[in-house]
Amino acid sequence: MQSNEQLLKEIDQLKAENRLLAQKVQFLLQKLFGAKSEKLHPDQMALAFGTEAVVPGTPEAPLESEEVCAPRKPVKRKPFVQKLPENLPVVETVIEPEAVKASPEAYKRIGEEVLEELDLTPATFFIHRIIRPKYALIENRMLPPVVAPAPARIIPNSFASAGLIHAILLGKYCDHLPLYRQEQIFKSRYGIDLSRKTMSDWMSAVAQQLAMIYEALRAELRAQSYLQIDETVIRYLDPGNEQCGQGYLWVYLAPKRGVLFEWHTSRSNKCLEKMLTGFSGIVQSDGYSAYGAFLKNHPKAAIELAACWAHVRRKFYEARNESRFAAQMVEEIKTLYRIETEWEETPELDRRAVRQEKSVPVLQRIELQLRSAQPQHLPKSLTRTAIDYTLELWSRLMVYTNHAEMEIDNNLVENAIRPTAVGKKNWLFFGSAEAGQTSAILYSLLETCRKLEINPDDYLRDILTRLPGMTNQTARNYIPSKWKAARQTP
Repeated sequence: MQSNEQLLKEIDQLKAENRLLAQKVQFLLQKLFGAKSEKLHPDQMALAFGTEAVVPGTPEAPLESEEVCAPRKPVKRKPFVQKLPENLPVVETVIEPEAVKASPEAYKRIGEEVLEELDLTPATFFIHRIIRPKYALIENRMLPPVVAPAPARIIPNSFASAGLIHAILLGKYCDHLPLYRQEQIFKSRYGIDLSRKTMSDWMSAVAQQLAMIYEALRAELRAQSYLQIDETVIRYLDPGNEQCGQGYLWVYLAPKRGVLFEWHTSRSNKCLEKMLTGFSGIVQSDGYSAYGAFLKNHPKAAIELAACWAHVRRKFYEARNESRFAAQMVEEIKTLYRIETEWEETPELDRRAVRQEKSVPVLQRIELQLRSAQPQHLPKSLTRTAIDYTLELWSRLMVYTNHAEMEIDNNLVENAIRPTAVGKKNWLFFGSAEAGQTSAILYSLLETCRKLEINPDDYLRDILTRLPGMTNQTARNYIPSKWKAARQTP
């Protein structure tokens, strides 16, 4: 027989487990059906929760700390004025009155009414016929005929022009149109039979040539001292298993330099070998263990690992309905971001000095609160998970305060991944494991163009025409950053 004391203890334990399970169900419902925005309503801080969330004796963190950061000034929105670009070609249509047409001599022109509208000419397929006349020398007809050399073609023995490749490539990797949809569009709208298999082979052939620029881009990023890294899941057809395998696009970003996608069929730390072996500088990532494992395998690597505050905030935001402490941590982290915004509004200040003066005290306060609150929450609760995650990465989370060139989070590289996320909702998976690297090469160049505010249409139109005569040496001049700098040079 159990004593009353044992029964009460067991009841309390069951209640705690029941509460934890209910919180997890609520979390899953929120993930499935709730709003995706991570904004925290002010009223939420005043809610009464069923669990003890604030450590006794620990003062609650201020929601708005004027000592740390001044309140943000309200942003005045400028009225939106629709303007047409001035560099567009103009086609004029003159409409004469019927009375003037009948008796032009009876009227004198005294002015005009002008109406402008934006028009568009749909894409037009045409056959580009290249004619090379042959000539025989009249004085000596025994000599072979003279004919101009054939122009170099982007894909030998193919009827694909650079213009057609350019359109298909933009359609899939910028506009997220799978090749089967482009096949349907070409057939239904233009009467052109162009199979997706043929277009896929063209993409592979072009990517093999663009690999010269891709490797030059890799060298450019490896020469920097700060990289953001993340990875995203992409499925691919695996004929041997008669099902889709799971691969990964590893993404490396150097701010204001470029983005490089790398395809692997695994998520192991060996995937980092090609990019990080020999790299020297800061690597910012989430808390995935592969980065630490890579350093263990390369103890002499001159790499400093840094963590991402956006991932930390996300974990506390997911726990906001579970405990008041989690909601308070969201507000504390918000203070760190306000300090970053303050610097962006006054960039003449030294960024590292601002962080040391204003961010470090907030971080010290956060660490103290986390360590005090850790034993107050159940080990498997969302709040405890967020606390453990943060404290485990604490030294990496502090790195950004010592480096002015660093960002507080990994959002730049996460934003670089978004186009692939939109794309795979349409094309669903790669056609094969080999096709993954084709997409990695093309996404690298196009996403780098987007980050550097380069029109991908202009870049591809120029690069594809130069590609047949390009070498590994000249390819260095055509990575997007250098291509843009060359065009801006007077």
